[in-house]
Amino acid sequence: MSTAPGTVLLSGTVLLSGIVGSTAYGLAHAGSDVDRLGLFAAPTEGFHGLRRPAESHVTTAPDRTLHEAAKWCRLALGCNPTASELVWLPDDLYEVRTPLGDELLAIRASFLSARGVRTSYLGYATQQLRKLRTRDTADPAARARAAKHARHLVRLLDQAVHLHETGRNRVRLPDPERVRDLGERIAGDPAHAEHLLAAATDRLDRPGVLPDRPDERPAEAWLHRVRTAHWTSHPPAAHA
Repeated sequence: MSTAPGTVLLSGTVLLSGIVGSTAYGLAHAGSDVDRLGLFAAPTEGFHGLRRPAESHVTTAPDRTLHEAAKWCRLALGCNPTASELVWLPDDLYEVRTPLGDELLAIRASFLSARGVRTSYLGYATQQLRKLRTRDTADPAARARAAKHARHLVRLLDQAVHLHETGRNRVRLPDPERVRDLGERIAGDPAHAEHLLAAATDRLDRPGVLPDRPDERPAEAWLHRVRTAHWTSHPPAAHA
């Protein structure tokens, strides 16, 4: 396993980790934070006691989120935009890759579904639009936050349509400047976002390449391999 400097050590093994967020999208600027996302396998015997292992570990220095393997699978099967991008990153953004992590990359398409993409991506984009409608953009700091939310909205809609029509998650945006420009325009007038949302919804209503529901079988089989690989048998304790 290759591990980058500063990788958080857990009670378990990091299987896959990489740089996500604005850096991955191509939207980072000089002051942007570097966000990391990954998944880990907790020791299998930990699932057989009174308390289950923690499902997530989040730190802010550095900014890193790590999900336990089963939790990540549940998020990805629901097409959670943030979790899903971990298995669609450009190769140069991965910092930890293991054989089990590579196996997950090989089955990444099985997590996708037309219903999940529509529900999750449009849901998150609509959430960003609600935030935009409540911003007082006369304040420079509020205007900057509004532009950030607007960029996320545009990105989510672009990714949703691309997923629906191609079956692939395009994390690195092909035209970051377009997204930045639209973000500024939408921050000034959220009505521009309403047109984008309507156009994306129309394209998602048309037939696409994704199945209606994800195929859970590859994820289930992969998790069984993870649990087998991370089981450590101990001899029974001696009795007095």
